[in-house]
Amino acid sequence: MATEAEILKVLAEERNMRKAAERLFLSQPALSQRLQTIEKDWGAQLFIRSQKGLTATPAGELVIGYATEMLSKKEEIFETIQSLTTKVNGTLKIACASIVGQNWLPKILKDFVAKYPEAKISLMTGWSSEIVKALYEGEAHVGIVRGQVDWKGEKIHLFRDTLYLVDKELKTIEDVLSTERPFIQFKSDSNYYQEIQQWWQQHFASNPRRQILVDQIEICKQMALDGIGYAILPSITLNDHDGINKIALTNNEKEFGLTRDTWLIGYESSFELRQVEAFVEVVQDHARCLFDYLK
Repeated sequence: MATEAEILKVLAEERNMRKAAERLFLSQPALSQRLQTIEKDWGAQLFIRSQKGLTATPAGELVIGYATEMLSKKEEIFETIQSLTTKVNGTLKIACASIVGQNWLPKILKDFVAKYPEAKISLMTGWSSEIVKALYEGEAHVGIVRGQVDWKGEKIHLFRDTLYLVDKELKTIEDVLSTERPFIQFKSDSNYYQEIQQWWQQHFASNPRRQILVDQIEICKQMALDGIGYAILPSITLNDHDGINKIALTNNEKEFGLTRDTWLIGYESSFELRQVEAFVEVVQDHARCLFDYLK
């Protein structure tokens, strides 16, 4: 059914009851009845009827102008609503494990911003346990976590990278037995540290002779690159230009390389948001190009 604004706009344009009725798919008596109701609501005569047709009164011109403005605003809002489903707007809230945020995510965000310039990004980084907490408390739409994380919602595997023993001098795992160089390790709230300890216990009968513990993986990496000692790092942090020996860790019992997985997690409701859908597409495009950062 035609709205009040639509009726007034068509009457003003046609200035003829018959033609206006045809455009509005109404009978002339029905249109006349609607106009009488509209004029009663406004408490004023809006059109003067004559043999020449309809002529807007001064009050009618005011109401017609208001009706035209309302229809224009309605169309503008409708287009905006349509764009919300076809364009990527709003804020994308990401919580990301620090190691991924430093070494991989920047390339993702660069492509995302270029592809969806109207979207805003909110990013927090931290340990995987902090990422899960941020999702639970509604501070993030999606999280990127490392290792084995107990998550019942949406969970997408992104990539798997190998763990390497890196050092300026050591060239084999066996060299660890005779070196006086310190083992540089970084703190982590995940099971990463436990995995390294378990691997060490499986391969060596005693603890490292000397150890250095730092609070960030980037500091650990830089100390190894500077030749201070050796470290165990995931391949996401390494590249071929580091000028350092890289020895892949292997699990002798199961005969496979020691690896670390990266996951994209979130609640199902968040994955339905357009900006999240778009981000997932960009992330997965980049993840498909990965197998191992050193290959």
